[in-house]
Amino acid sequence: MLKLLIMADETEQIRELRSGLIDSGFICSIIPGDENAVEQVTEKAPDLVLIAMEGLSDCSWVRHLTCGVKQEGHIPVVALLSVEALGSIDSAMTIDDFVVEPWDAIEIAVRIKRILRRTYNIDNGELIRCGDLVVDLARCEVCLNEQLIPLTFKEYELLRFLASNKGRVFTRDALLNKVWGYDYFGGDRTVDVHIRRLRSKIDDSTHTFIETVRNIGYKFKES
Repeated sequence: MLKLLIMADETEQIRELRSGLIDSGFICSIIPGDENAVEQVTEKAPDLVLIAMEGLSDCSWVRHLTCGVKQEGHIPVVALLSVEALGSIDSAMTIDDFVVEPWDAIEIAVRIKRILRRTYNIDNGELIRCGDLVVDLARCEVCLNEQLIPLTFKEYELLRFLASNKGRVFTRDALLNKVWGYDYFGGDRTVDVHIRRLRSKIDDSTHTFIETVRNIGYKFKES
């Protein structure tokens, strides 16, 4: 999944923005805008940074982020501004876009997706969401509660197939054919083993994504 960093004080407004961006399919974290920001950006390696601060032009580390780091790693930067702060944007700060208050999470998400498509040549529309679980088809990644879940190739393919057909019941033989292929000679026990491993990684007391249909097979829950 695509990762965002919001560089700002953690106010209620910023927390609401973060929630809105998560609802739009991003992994999103908030970090303080201070002298350690550039180090955190380097460590967390986001796909895009949003900066919500007054007096941007007075902060040397912001200039380093938007000029030095951006040139080295080309991390897109979007400034979240008040009307009064518009004057803080100058030609030395190579930001990719800016949004003026009141900030709307849907508008910002659309702007971010356009920037990311242009920067990385990707389309963030290929997502399967089920509550806190997100399958990113473009990146072949799975996240739960914003945390990347390490899966083997077959575990990912099995989850992707089931999640793409929510509510539909598949027998073990059908899953073997769809995921492993018709030329696979293993038994249907292989499906049970992979389902058990998947559940150990994505299911817990608060999440149940893959359901067993007695005497038939398995299905991915509908919502």
